[in-house]
Amino acid sequence: MKKKILFVSLGCDKNLVDSEMMLGLLAKSGYEFTDDEQDADVVVVNTCCFINDAKEESINTILEMAELKKSGAVEALIVTGCLAQRYREEIQREIPEVDAILGTMAIDEIVKTLEEVGQGIKNNCYKNLDRKPLTGVDRVVTTGGHYAYLKIAEGCDKRCTYCIIPRVRGSYRSVPMESLVQEAERLADQGIRELILVAQETTLYGMDLYGQKALPELLRRLCAISGLYWIRILYCYPEEIDEALIKTIRQEKKICHYLDLPIQHASDAILRRMGRRTNREQLERTIARLREEIPDICLRTTLITGFPGETQEDHEQLLDFIDRMEFDRLGVFTYSQEEDTSAALMEDQIAEEVKQRRFAELMELQQEIAFAAAEDMVDSVVTAVIEGKVVDEDAYVARTYKDAPGVDGLLFVNTGRELMTGDFVRVRINDVYEYDLMGVLEDEFTE
Repeated sequence: MKKKILFVSLGCDKNLVDSEMMLGLLAKSGYEFTDDEQDADVVVVNTCCFINDAKEESINTILEMAELKKSGAVEALIVTGCLAQRYREEIQREIPEVDAILGTMAIDEIVKTLEEVGQGIKNNCYKNLDRKPLTGVDRVVTTGGHYAYLKIAEGCDKRCTYCIIPRVRGSYRSVPMESLVQEAERLADQGIRELILVAQETTLYGMDLYGQKALPELLRRLCAISGLYWIRILYCYPEEIDEALIKTIRQEKKICHYLDLPIQHASDAILRRMGRRTNREQLERTIARLREEIPDICLRTTLITGFPGETQEDHEQLLDFIDRMEFDRLGVFTYSQEEDTSAALMEDQIAEEVKQRRFAELMELQQEIAFAAAEDMVDSVVTAVIEGKVVDEDAYVARTYKDAPGVDGLLFVNTGRELMTGDFVRVRINDVYEYDLMGVLEDEFTE
């Protein structure tokens, strides 16, 4: 009789794709899954270690599951993912309840590992970080059935001074285009209507395989798949955005006019210390070009405050940049001093209270910008995808093209009509509440 598995997936959407692949491999081998730790025979924790908060969450989750193992509530505990890759020796030494550890490039060994653990064999498995990404797996989609992430590349070559990703994920390797198209077709056949392209950097897709950027061609082929309604692109490094990509986004109707640009800072001095390959002038020029050629584009970015050596002047430059650029969506992280990165060894580390103060100032400014932008949406009509129903109310939760799942705002649609998750509807915005919008179905709108 096959074991019942509790699978815990932590971290980013790229890690989630790995989890869904492992779930697919396990399901194909006849394993069952449960969300109840009291009903599980085996626990698998897919971990993250990108920043300190993520590392702590992963460690605490492993320790919590280890207690279940010690008490006899579960038979085995397997740890996978970035934390498993980076701290394998520490996990082996400090948490003996862990029965097996799989590195980031060894997720295809999950079935074999589980079978060996069932036989009392502890099998820690790590593979070359630069091996080809896993393809051809029928994933178990865990996002609700109407949207899914498509990981188009693995690893990164940028080597930013604060980032550990190349050490745990390897160099940049694109997934062959044919494999991605086939995976997207399988997802569409399963009912997926919104496809979200992810990688450490999507804009460089294809350079290693084809000798040129192939994201525009991939997008055109994905847009040809019937059943897909929206295609969203995340993690576009601004210095790699070119005219071919802009033209494709503008011409292909299925591509959301939404880009996530991980800019990190706007002070040239800090950008250099970060190892970034752009400067403020180039950033402003790219943003201006995007808005000129795609006037309704929604731009999202993420920033790091409190990076080593960041002066008050650098911080004020960043505030000025945010004020001028008026990003539609913006997130801020306080700098996390990650071991094995060059930034961790830099002088002039910033005190935590200074980081928090600067974080608050950045978010307060962005809040003003975001609230004003939301007010400007009132009386407009937008296409939105239904995410689910509000309990005990005649209302639904939805997202517009300006909102990626899990990170952006929501749209609440008031209607007595029965709608289904994944439905696309036309909504007239009639009110706002902070970052979120309120609206009614356009054909139900009355003055």
